[in-house]
Amino acid sequence: MKLQRTPLILLLILFLCNNLVAHSQACTTLGQTPSTAFPVCGSTVFQQASVPICSTNDLFVPGCSGAGGADYQNKNPFFYKFTCFVGGTLGFTITPLAANEDYDWQLYDITGRNPNDIFTVNSLVVTGNWSGSYGPTGASAAGVNFIQCASDPAAGASRFAAMPVLTAGREYLLMVSHFTDGQSGYDLSFGGGTAVITDPKLPKMLSAKVDCDGKVITLKLNKQIRCNTATASGSEFSLSPAAGTVVSAVSANCTGAFDFNEMTITLAAALPNGTFELIINNGSDGNSLLDICGTAIIPGEKVSFTYAVPQPIFADSIGKTACTIDSVRIYFPKKISCASIAADGSDFVVAGPTPVTVIRAAGNCVAGKTDYVVVKFAAPIFTKGNYQLTLKAGNDGTVLVDECGLETPVHSLPFSTADTVNAAFTYTQKLGCRTDTISFIHNGANDVNNWNWIFNNGTPVTTQSHTIIFPATSNNTIQLGVSNGTCSDTSSTQINLDNEVKADFNMPSIICPEDKLEVFNTSTGLIDRWKWTFDVIATSTLKDPLPVQFPIINREAYYTVKLVASSNALGCSDSTRRTLTVLDHCLIAVPTAFTPNNDGRNDFFRPHNALKADNYEFKVYNRWGQLVFQTNNWQDKWDGKINGNLQGTGVFVWMLRYIHRDTKKEVFEKGTITLIR
Repeated sequence: MKLQRTPLILLLILFLCNNLVAHSQACTTLGQTPSTAFPVCGSTVFQQASVPICSTNDLFVPGCSGAGGADYQNKNPFFYKFTCFVGGTLGFTITPLAANEDYDWQLYDITGRNPNDIFTVNSLVVTGNWSGSYGPTGASAAGVNFIQCASDPAAGASRFAAMPVLTAGREYLLMVSHFTDGQSGYDLSFGGGTAVITDPKLPKMLSAKVDCDGKVITLKLNKQIRCNTATASGSEFSLSPAAGTVVSAVSANCTGAFDFNEMTITLAAALPNGTFELIINNGSDGNSLLDICGTAIIPGEKVSFTYAVPQPIFADSIGKTACTIDSVRIYFPKKISCASIAADGSDFVVAGPTPVTVIRAAGNCVAGKTDYVVVKFAAPIFTKGNYQLTLKAGNDGTVLVDECGLETPVHSLPFSTADTVNAAFTYTQKLGCRTDTISFIHNGANDVNNWNWIFNNGTPVTTQSHTIIFPATSNNTIQLGVSNGTCSDTSSTQINLDNEVKADFNMPSIICPEDKLEVFNTSTGLIDRWKWTFDVIATSTLKDPLPVQFPIINREAYYTVKLVASSNALGCSDSTRRTLTVLDHCLIAVPTAFTPNNDGRNDFFRPHNALKADNYEFKVYNRWGQLVFQTNNWQDKWDGKINGNLQGTGVFVWMLRYIHRDTKKEVFEKGTITLIR
């Protein structure tokens, strides 16, 4: 659907009619769906005399489709497919055969895609033009560098887009949509750009293979061939020596497409044993086979093949066995009928050093035939050894049957397995004061001959054992990969070392004179001895000493607390110290004045000794009621500045709120402070 400037009622009628027509008639004509697109040769001019009315899916148009869904239809479309052989720009013109006809188009990159993906994968769009203007459209050097959205014909919107740049080796799909619903057609011609979309490769016969009864030859070609250049009687083909007569030549693909690269040639009678040549010449239609550009396979070209009356086959081989296998894959010189494979695996039995139970068998069945059979075991084989797989008649009463209907004789195939391996390793450690020495080793069991150690993401080490030094306090990751040439395994472990002696403790830095000091030992390592010194007041050899009372001397005092941690086992020791301030008192008091002049005396303002003020809240306001300072930490101080600006002499109001830690009472106080300059 294209959006045009039309009166509302008429627009609604047209919308309904278009949807009823378009969506009620599916596109079935050859070329009107992505999967049946016309193959394009660069020199081809398509003359589409008539366009059937139909529609399938809505389309996404970049920059035009509305949010939440597509607004555009592939109305009355035809599709064209081509490959870019030399990269460059693409030019083409769509010329309507009648006046006042509106054609739209969109180009897609479908490389490696199902052509129908254009309806669901928005990113496939390369460019397009959806102008409502009448007349020729396409891609040219003078076109606009964007996708023109639906428009009123009277607007005269550009009908040409700039030529897109094609990439060599990629496949493209061009959709031409006839919006105006008239069945008059158009001409489509390519030219004006620098890209080459004409395949330079000459058409040839690649191979010929005879079926089991010797009467049907499957011919494969190196490129796509036009269906209408092959005669149903197969008059293009003959055999040398003349051991058979061709009676038909058909391609299944020609029932729903324009071209093919494989066809079936039927003979009047079965061939005898021997080597033959299939020869192509001009047929009753005056030509051999032509590719989409009209280039013929050279008359007289030959392809050789051999035919032998089918004989019972034996399995070729067993696919390469891996570690701890739980199945084997058996290959055959011919395809096997899937119907002859017993699903329970009873067509097979395994003998060897350990018991093996077969539980299933299946192939990669395509059209009822398979290239191989996978035999599944009840459990993996962990033990090294030589085994025999025997093919026999299964519980269904039959043996395997090949594509020619011949039964496979009872026979056996050998295969071997390797021991599974284990990457688990052991280690010993020698602890030190600052570093630890760790020795790692793998036992090398089950023929392991390859080691790959990685310590803390470092350079790999490939020896069976290795010794490394780690810091005594460190977290270390050790990984090991091992292999015996068939089986492999990996393991990983974390070794966290914390034996380095480090003395450390926590304590408050300030206490009230009546309070006891509590210290909290946070030392790490192999410590077996502690020595605490609380200045000249007390000592202790306990790991966690008892609280210490300092003397009350009615002035602020400072003390040093020291811890020495030792390890007799390692012969190591470490020490650390902290400074304690014991206040002269813990009565919370607020000064009445301060002098923030940076002389080192009385430069800041805060409540004194508010150590035991919980839920602390302190605020300062100027005379206009503006909040100039606030904090919840009793040690924070106001420096007499507001937003970094020094304040002159003046009086400020303070408010203090807290809960006393000992009494649990809520306290609220307020007062004034004089700032003096």
